[in-house]
This record gives sequence, structure tokens and C-alpha cells, in this order.
Amino acid sequence: MLQNNQELKNKINQLWNKFWAGGISNPLTAIEQITYLLFMKRMDELDAKRAADAEWLGKPYASRFEGLWIPPEYRSHDKPEQFAVDRRSLRWSDWEHMQAEEMLAHVQTRVFPFLKDLNGAESRFTHHMKNAVFIIPKPSLLVEAVKTIDEIFAVMEKDSQDNGQAFQDIQGDVYEMLLAEIATAGKNGQFRTPRHIIKLMAELVQPQLGHRIADPACGTGGFLLGAYQYIVTQLALRAGTKGLTPDEDGFIRTSVAATLTEQAQTILQQSLYGYDIDATMVRLGLMNLMMHGIDEPNIDYTDTLSKSYNEEATYDLVLANPPFTGSIDKGDINEALHLKTTKTELLFVENIYRLLKKGGSACVIVPQGVLFGSAGAFKELRQLLVERCELKAVITLPSGVFKPYAGVSTAILLFTKVWGQQDKVAKPATGHVWFYDMQADGYSLDDKRSKQDGYGDLQDIVTRYHARDAERDNDRASRCFMVPYSNIKAEDFDLSFSRYRKEVFEAVAYEKPGVILDQLIRAEVGELDNAELDKLRGGIVAELLALKEMVG
Repeated sequence: MLQNNQELKNKINQLWNKFWAGGISNPLTAIEQITYLLFMKRMDELDAKRAADAEWLGKPYASRFEGLWIPPEYRSHDKPEQFAVDRRSLRWSDWEHMQAEEMLAHVQTRVFPFLKDLNGAESRFTHHMKNAVFIIPKPSLLVEAVKTIDEIFAVMEKDSQDNGQAFQDIQGDVYEMLLAEIATAGKNGQFRTPRHIIKLMAELVQPQLGHRIADPACGTGGFLLGAYQYIVTQLALRAGTKGLTPDEDGFIRTSVAATLTEQAQTILQQSLYGYDIDATMVRLGLMNLMMHGIDEPNIDYTDTLSKSYNEEATYDLVLANPPFTGSIDKGDINEALHLKTTKTELLFVENIYRLLKKGGSACVIVPQGVLFGSAGAFKELRQLLVERCELKAVITLPSGVFKPYAGVSTAILLFTKVWGQQDKVAKPATGHVWFYDMQADGYSLDDKRSKQDGYGDLQDIVTRYHARDAERDNDRASRCFMVPYSNIKAEDFDLSFSRYRKEVFEAVAYEKPGVILDQLIRAEVGELDNAELDKLRGGIVAELLALKEMVG
């Protein structure tokens, strides 16, 4: 949607420029502050809509903005009611008309504390918002930001009416565009996974309602959102929802859970679990999912490789792009992880295997070095994936997929856990592995990552993966093929595409050297007979004639 709405893109760029000019130049800090404002605006609009819907249907509705709110720090006071705030004054539509100085003070001291307390003292959201701060420094910046966000919402509403796309999906697209501005890799090797790659991976594993789904290094929650949107879309299609059309990547997606029953919504809310070691990312992840309609996301501040994290055999599905940090402190690594290494790209994959239930599946992005690294831990991990798991697919990605964040070459691993850590492997779990070499993803592979015509290889990968056949897909000269376990074991469990690809060399007929030299001479001097050529002996012509005499 945003690809085609230049007005909306311009408004978002204006918002960024105002924050930059206002003294907030760190993209991560700016996105947090913008997110808080978007939240305040959306909370007001959503509450008003729900109140109107309830009135239309003749049902009761308890607004978040009715009655009094007592800030948490005064609740144990002898007379807490004297510190009560009229909730109506906390509405965006109420305070946005204040004078600049008054507005900044009101938002800092009342509205933002109310936002942090939104889901009650016991909620994850309140817990992780505890240390959040509202740091917009100037009244003028707040006034300008509020005005621009009002304009963005007006454009979103118009786009929703003109193009029939759900407002909630447009809002999600806007937020995703804001997140995309975090265009530098973090200190822990974090970089945002492109949405179309997340959609591809969800399409490959096909999450279902009732699956317990996790991302052990979730960042802003993109994979959890991808799984949520896939499930909601499939349920909407089964319920007969009309008007859902493929997006710019060829996928059909919606975030609108209107067709879900209350029971289905409850199940889905309790199905998604994310963990990250960056407190800012945890807050952004929580708000990203809440912006898309997940009221109480299960995202926590946790190091899933550490000794303090003891979950195992818990999840039906894991989707992840764990950070490639190089290494971590050996003393912090959970004893349940058996690989003798401190490399996080290896430890995360082993940890994902540990987190899966038997029969559970994972779709994980790894650096391509994991596919062929010669050190013992690399080989041991690949053997685990092939023998204790059914390794279904290895999809190599072009190196430009993660630009401008990084130019690292990566691959997608898709596997299902068959044997547990303590089980004796009676028979290797993998029969054949499907290999695919992605050449294009529908976007330019430079720093700009501009949308190209078509979908690249995305839809071809989905179609061929779900139709793969060990008997039929055995042409090693093609872009995808199946390789049996016996071949992989014979190659020391190497999983690189090039190891099994059969190179085809075409015979090319060339002219004899003398004929080629004649052509070069004619290109220099035109059509001349030998006598005329003798008169021109000199420079490059002399060299060409000498060569011709040498080759006969």
C-alpha cells in the first residue's frame, strides 16, 4: 500500500525530519517517541469507535476514558482520590488543542504515565514500560508532531475508504515503514528482517490456530506478526471474506481479526511468544503487535541462550532470524546446549531445536557459513539437523537481501524435530533435503532495495516447495533439486547448494585465430588488399599482421 501512496510517505518523512530538527537524531530513540504518540492517537480513535459500535448495537461499553485515574505512585496514599485525574483529559482529542507549554507538561506528567499503566499493574506491557521515558524536549516539536500524526491518520482513513483496505492493516504498514528507518545494524548484530522474507517463511511453515509459536530473538516482533497475519488471513478466507487481494509480493495478508470467534481470538492471543535482550526492542515489539490488534502480547526481556532460560520442548513452531554476533561469554551459555562453541549463530539453532516439541517445525535464517563451516561445532550442528530432525529445505538467499543493514550471505533452514536430545537415533530423520538457490526477491539487491516488477522467486519457492517430490526433483542442473541423506552424509554433512549443483558447460564454437585477426584488421583500416596493407605497416596494424603471420 505505501509503495503507491506518495502523500503518506511524504508525511512520514516530514515526521522524521521534525524529530531530527528537534534534537532527536537517534533513529531508535525517535521511533520510540513516535510510537508513543501513535499509540495515544490510536487508543483514542479505537475507543471512540468501540463506543459508537456498542451504542449502535445497544450493548454496554466501558471506555478507557471514563471516570478517574489515580497514578500508581499515589494509590497507597491515605487519600489517593485527591490525586485523581479525569480520564477524559487523557484523550488525544482533548489535549491536542492545548497551548504548547501546557500540552507538553500534560503529556509528560499525565498522559504518558497513563499509557504506561494501560493494561494494569500485572501486565507484561506495564512491566516493560516501567523504565520507558517520554523525552520530547520542546513544546514546539510536540505540537508539530501531533499535527503531522493527525494528517497521517487522515490520509490513512482516506486510503482505507478509497482502496477498501482495512484501516488496521494500513496502520500496520505505516508502523512497519517507521521501523524500516532503523537502517543500521545494532551492536549485537541485529537487523530487521524484510517483511516479504517473513511472509515467505510463514507461507512455507503454514502456522495454524492453536500452534504455540515462538521467536527466541524477536526484535520488533516481525516474525510473530507474520505468523499472526498468516493465521488470521487463512481463517478469514475460510469464513468467506471477500476482497482480499495479493500484495506487492504476491501474498494475501490481513491483520483484521473480525471474522474470528471470541474463543479463536483468545487462543491466538495466547499463542505467540517472543524474547529479546534489548529492552527498547521489547517495547517496540510489544507495541508493534498491539498496533496490529494483539491486545496483550507475550514478549519478554530474556536471554534465551543463558542459564536462566530453561524452557524446552515447548513450542510447535519457531520462526527466527537470530543475531550473528560472533560469540558470547562461555560462562553464560545454558548447560542444556551441547555444542562446544561460543558462536551464537550455531547456539541459537541448537537452542531452537531444544525449544521445539517433537513434531514441531522451525524456519530459521542463518549465515551461509553455517552450511559449510569445517570446524567441529558446525559439522555437529548440521548432523543434528539431518539426523535428529527432518531437514526439509535449505534455501540460499542473495547477499543483497539484508541491505542496507548488512551484505552477509544467508540461507533459510526449514526443519522438523523428530528425535529428542536424549533419544537414541534409530534411523536418521531426513530422507531427502530440498535445495533452492534464490536469485531474486522482487527488490533491487543494492542499498536502495527498490521494488522491481514481479515477485522475484518468492512465489516460485512457495509453489515448488509444497509440490516437491524426491522422485521427480532430481535434476541437479536446475535451480532446485532434492538430495538424499546418503549423499549429504558422504559429503560430511555439507549443506551448501554449490556442493550438490551439477554445472552444465555449453560448447561454444569460435572462429579460427586467423579469421578473427582479419576481422580486427578490417575494423581498423577497412577493406584493403595485401599491397595496400603493406603500405600501412605501423602501430596496431603492424602488431595484428605480425600475430597473423605467427598463427599461420
